Amino acid sequence: MANTLEFKNVTVTRDGVEILKSIDWSVQDNQRWVIVGPNGAGKTTLLKVAAAQIQPTTGTATILGETLGSVNVFDLRTRVGFASTALVSHIPNSETVLNAVLTASYAITGRWTETYEDIDEKRARRVLAEWNLSEHADRAFGTLSDGERKRVQLARAVMTDPELLLLDEPVASLDLGAREQTVQLLGAYASSPVAPSMIMVTHHLEEIPTGFTHALLLNEGSVVAQGPIENIISSDLLSETFGFGLSVSSEGGRFQVRSK
Repeated sequence: MANTLEFKNVTVTRDGVEILKSIDWSVQDNQRWVIVGPNGAGKTTLLKVAAAQIQPTTGTATILGETLGSVNVFDLRTRVGFASTALVSHIPNSETVLNAVLTASYAITGRWTETYEDIDEKRARRVLAEWNLSEHADRAFGTLSDGERKRVQLARAVMTDPELLLLDEPVASLDLGAREQTVQLLGAYASSPVAPSMIMVTHHLEEIPTGFTHALLLNEGSVVAQGPIENIISSDLLSETFGFGLSVSSEGGRFQVRSK
């Protein structure tokens, strides 16, 4: 298996403060990773480096065989799908759901004067179906529920058939029903043998879908532990990461946590 991502001694410093500290990490093309840690641990910063949105202050970050600092990041970003609430906030409320997904082909968030081929629209409609959005294709984005908006951001992220898919808290703030629907869809996608490498950031173990294979625990910018998910999502390691006694259980590939 080939590496889609490799970090060697990656450090990110802002205003003299180390946000990430000497991160060594590799992701293979058949792996689905979840990053877990408390607020301020550096999770989103780690994801931004993986998305080629920022570069390490020191160390080497290689993404899809290209090393940051010696590659055109605009070309590299077209090969990476990135689903985040910050990105979706730029989609015009008046834009149709179909166009909100279709415009990902040009890495823009609103339909202007660009033209699309029939194959692009067919793919967009197929992606909408995969994320249970077909019936909303002609609705204005601004009329969607939070859960529907989250699924639109996921549909946009996979529209370009990425080689690496990054998910920044894809079910955060959703109600129980919307969360479980989206987690179920994510689990089915992650379990597919043709899915790309995936990296998902979350605060909550209950949000980890089935199909995820590996986990990285992060605290204060440093890796606490990383490896196969069944070894890493444990009571002892989670307690160490969060600095609080936690008891972890799992059933049917899903995790739960409570205080000891």
